[in-house]
Amino acid sequence: MELPHDVVVFDLDGTLSDPLVGIGRSINYALSHFGYSELPLADLAVHVGPPLDQTFSVITGVSSDSELVGFVTKYRERYLEIGYSENVLYPGIPQVLHTLAQSGMKLGVCTSKRVDAAEKILDLFGLSAYFSFVSGGEIGRHKWQQLQELLANGVITQSAVMVGDRSVDITAAHRNGLPAAGVLWGHGSREELEGERPRYLFTSPEELLQLVRDHGN
Repeated sequence: MELPHDVVVFDLDGTLSDPLVGIGRSINYALSHFGYSELPLADLAVHVGPPLDQTFSVITGVSSDSELVGFVTKYRERYLEIGYSENVLYPGIPQVLHTLAQSGMKLGVCTSKRVDAAEKILDLFGLSAYFSFVSGGEIGRHKWQQLQELLANGVITQSAVMVGDRSVDITAAHRNGLPAAGVLWGHGSREELEGERPRYLFTSPEELLQLVRDHGN
């Protein structure tokens, strides 16, 4: 019988909440500051999920670490003041988290966001109490490395499952030998997620409760 999942590790952006407005406006704030043209929010949806330094490199063509740090620093200036509050919680997420937690499942967050920004968002929506840990990213630190660190420190085990809306979430899990669940209500396409062969592919937050049923087997 397949081992049950003992921890559900959630991505944040595009998985628990839709951050496009805050992220998009903060990206444009940084672009404008450095003399680049602002982009339509719809064009920035593809950049929800990957690390910020990669995002600014793709948009601007800049590869200098020091310049990319400048973009990220300026982005965070706006994001930490107002951008984080422009998130929209996906319908059904609080109820699903409540049910998962009530089942005895340990929940955590692994996001490319810095820890302080992630915690501000969880606090904003009153979700912090559901999560026993929050792993945040930094420039040059990949999500697979964050999961690797959680495993090395005994925060999670090989029975944990990573839940996210982008391919980076799935590949980070697989690189660490973890099962993954792709979610289709975020900013990754079905094609993107199916290409990484996650164990689960969910179309609505309520389907996450399948992880509880697996947990109970």
